[in-house]
Amino acid sequence: MQKKLKTHLKNIELFFKGSSFYRGVVLTFAIVLPLILFNSLDLFQFAPAIALGTFLNAPSDVPGSLRRKINGILISIALTTLVTFIILITKPVFIVLVIAIAVLSFCISLISVFGFRASLISFSGLLAIVLGLAVEKPDITAIVLHIGLISLGGLWYLLFSLLSNWIFPRKDDDQLLSDTLQLTGKYLKIRAKLLTKPSKRVQLTEKALVIQTQISEKHETLRELLLEGRKRSGRSYSNERRLLIFISLIDIFELALANTLNYSKIDTLFGLEKKHLETFKKMNKEMGNHLINLSELLIKKGTLPEIKLLNKIFKKTETTILNYVSEITLPKAREGAITLRNLQSYQKQLLREVKTIRRVLSRVKSNSKVSLKTKDSKQFLTSQDYRFNILIQHFSLKSPMLRHALRIAIAILLGFILGSLLDLKNAYWILLTIIVIMRPNYGLTKERSKNRIIGTIIGALIATAIILVTKSTTVYMVLAVLSLTFAFSLIQQSYKIGAAFITIHIVFVYALIEPNAFSVIQYRVIDTLIGATIALASNYLLFPSWEYKNLDTVIVNVISSNTNYLNATKNLYHDKEANNLEYKLYRKEAFLAMSNLNAAFQRLTQDPKSKQKEAALIYNMVTLNHTILSAIASIGTYILNNKTSTPSEEFNTITNSISEALKHTASKLDNTKSKILLEDKVINQAHKKLQKRYDNLSQKRDLAIKAGQIEIDNKTLLNLQEAHLISNQLLWLKSLSANLTTAIVKYKSVFN
Repeated sequence: MQKKLKTHLKNIELFFKGSSFYRGVVLTFAIVLPLILFNSLDLFQFAPAIALGTFLNAPSDVPGSLRRKINGILISIALTTLVTFIILITKPVFIVLVIAIAVLSFCISLISVFGFRASLISFSGLLAIVLGLAVEKPDITAIVLHIGLISLGGLWYLLFSLLSNWIFPRKDDDQLLSDTLQLTGKYLKIRAKLLTKPSKRVQLTEKALVIQTQISEKHETLRELLLEGRKRSGRSYSNERRLLIFISLIDIFELALANTLNYSKIDTLFGLEKKHLETFKKMNKEMGNHLINLSELLIKKGTLPEIKLLNKIFKKTETTILNYVSEITLPKAREGAITLRNLQSYQKQLLREVKTIRRVLSRVKSNSKVSLKTKDSKQFLTSQDYRFNILIQHFSLKSPMLRHALRIAIAILLGFILGSLLDLKNAYWILLTIIVIMRPNYGLTKERSKNRIIGTIIGALIATAIILVTKSTTVYMVLAVLSLTFAFSLIQQSYKIGAAFITIHIVFVYALIEPNAFSVIQYRVIDTLIGATIALASNYLLFPSWEYKNLDTVIVNVISSNTNYLNATKNLYHDKEANNLEYKLYRKEAFLAMSNLNAAFQRLTQDPKSKQKEAALIYNMVTLNHTILSAIASIGTYILNNKTSTPSEEFNTITNSISEALKHTASKLDNTKSKILLEDKVINQAHKKLQKRYDNLSQKRDLAIKAGQIEIDNKTLLNLQEAHLISNQLLWLKSLSANLTTAIVKYKSVFN
């Protein structure tokens, strides 16, 4: 009980010191300050429009480069001003207004094709439509004044945001690094469980895939923040520290991916008890906990957690290997011992990265400088294409974004007409609910609808209870401001709780304006229910975009990225220095492509059961692609972190054959021609020669043991590890690529 209370208090402290709460405070102040200032000057009639402009243009202020942030907010200001003007000018003529809403909704929704920040600008545009309907302006002079004040409010928010960013310049960086550290720690803990829990591997693998996607998304944002920041402001000590942590996190992620073991082989080698794996499991688990503890230090002050336990467990891994060899005896124990040695080597590298992060957090000045050149760092940034051509490419009903734009335009139009016909009070709340919860896929819309309704009801009940207890306008005012702050702070972390605070805020604002606050609560709940119903029905019935229909391109992209990654790994084996950058670039692309496939599969599982066609087959393809990525990463990581021998011709033959097999598999999905594959006979001969090298090394070691040389020298051990890993991973990759081809053929036969 005491431990749980301590954890809750710690989480509350982290929330109040985190960037989400800070962002909520900044936005609240930006909205409230003009109200207070203009009220004190007896010019309050101008204040609401400025506050509205502030609120409208805040959504695109998300973590990213300063240039993109400024450009995003300026574009948002231009869009919201134009949209508000069009809505207000067409309002007197109902049919013209209906046409304007339809055209604007469709065009604004299409802006989302240009990426995440563009989708937030699009949201601001849709929000401007809704809030434009809530405003009454009698003539052109009043309209021009109103849109002028909205623009002023947007510019005021931009200045206030830049000022707050200047006061706390690294708030977003630290929060993102902290979140990534925490996710990486959770990922390592899941990988620990995978080692010894065969009965739960399916569930654990699904969890791991979800966290992988989240980590990859965080990595992309951090690349933009840290590499763009470094390019803009040069090599500052604080930026170098954050970049060092980020690089270590990427290395940890790759190491963890690279250590995706052939679990069926692990089960065969170590049996069901797996007592010899417990120490390695504990090591992974404790490193995960350590990273989670370190993540908190980026948000709040504190001392570094003790490293003694990690060092103690790692020393125990050596004893575990020796005990295994002693119990099973050589040569029978060799394959298991080498597997444990590889696992130990992986954990040693992980521990080294954890210690690097510790040194950076302890502000040790002797940390090595980040050697990444500016021209190299640019290559790691994912550039967003803003050409008009991108928009043209989406003008097809095959495009999920075009279908979503049509869907949301019709839903908004339906909500507006229904609200007008029924003469509902504050009917624009219906439209607000639609644009807030409606997403391109059905599953997310359903989840947000549920959370929106529950949050609205919870907020309404809390507000009702408070209104019954007190009639104090001072209390209402304070709660309106506080609930606004918490709504902005929590909306991304928990949409349900955020929706509850939004409802509380709206109720108390109306309670300050008109005496009958209960009618506001009643209409708020009714309008939310109507809006959620329209959004959900539209997603299901209007141009539905079921995920299974959009998977081909995503899968082809993953297979192609893995092929490039494999070829880059082959080149790295030949020359580490010359091909290091190329390897890391293709690694990044492969990880991102896999993350996109993971996300697509998660969306598939959220679709209605009747639309989850061949979900088991698709999941099999996802896991096969993931395992292929992991096997390639395993070879690449070993090559990067160890002194290796000259690659053999057999290695080249097998990697080339796997590469061509993957291209052949991709061609079956995108209906393109591929090269003629090498004969199995040639590949089998190459693999036999590769296996023979390992067998020869094993025989030499057996002879040495018979001669009394029990202790193995480091060179022989490394040669055995390299031969074992390369031979086994390539054999595994060959098998995986064949299985993937079989799965793709079956997949095409089902969906064609």
